[in-house]
Amino acid sequence: MLEMFHFKKDIPFMSYGKLTTAISLVTFLLAVFFLGYKGLNLSIEFTGGTVLEVRYSQPTELAKVRSQVEALNLSGKHTEIVVQALGTTRDVMIRLPNVSGISSAALSTKVMDELRKTDPQVEQRKVEFVGPSVGQELVTHGLTALTIVCLGIIAYLAIRFEWRFAVSAILANLHDVVIILGVFAFFQWEFSLTVLAAILAVLGYSVNESVVVFDRIRENFRKASLRGKSVPEVIDNAITATMSRTVITHGSTEMMVLAMLFFGGAALHGFAMALTIGIVFGIYSSVLVASPLLLAFGVTRENMIKPVKVKEEAVV
Repeated sequence: MLEMFHFKKDIPFMSYGKLTTAISLVTFLLAVFFLGYKGLNLSIEFTGGTVLEVRYSQPTELAKVRSQVEALNLSGKHTEIVVQALGTTRDVMIRLPNVSGISSAALSTKVMDELRKTDPQVEQRKVEFVGPSVGQELVTHGLTALTIVCLGIIAYLAIRFEWRFAVSAILANLHDVVIILGVFAFFQWEFSLTVLAAILAVLGYSVNESVVVFDRIRENFRKASLRGKSVPEVIDNAITATMSRTVITHGSTEMMVLAMLFFGGAALHGFAMALTIGIVFGIYSSVLVASPLLLAFGVTRENMIKPVKVKEEAVV
């Protein structure tokens, strides 16, 4: 394996296991609190509503467009109205919630009439309507997809390793998912289908890191040179040995995701933000959450090495 960074001594990660587990627990509980207290700012894809794409003849101020739309009093709270630039400030996307008693066509006409008061040449490029039933169906399908992914990860790790590894990995991965959701709830960033796709990607990405670390732990338990080492020392050696690979793969991936975050525009912002948070916490959870959980569950060398069965010789 390519090693860009070489460590002469094993880093004592497990000596900080209780501290990192406590930090993770506090972070997890805070995320759950914000999810319950503030809730997710679900996009129109989940709640239903109308999406308009308009083009101005000249670059416009998004704050001015937003104030015009809000002046129509189309919703109870202004945070439900989203105004975003699509690449340039000439192309603007407006997301509106469902309004009782007003059809999607009438709603888009009302908004366009208001916008044309300041710019008669503004052009309506596209209008889409998402019904509440469709949004509810997307929520159900999204939760189903998340559940299936989690069950698949548990089954895969249980078959490849052992139940302690499977439980440790899924708890660490769910820790990542809940923290991402908690951050989106705290800042009230819009939670859309692209963000859900990013979370599913983070699950796969995080479990890959856990598998690499767990594979090395299993190999270390079987090495004759490490038989005199304690379980925490064996795990420390495994994590240290994979550090170079972790820095290279996750560092290059994070650079790509940050490029999407800063230069991808509004359409990719939520997706890239979820991936950015997920990759950082994915590394943290694989090293400082999943591995200490293995110790908590009492993993031993005997769990990794199957006893050799002595065949009885046939009596002549």
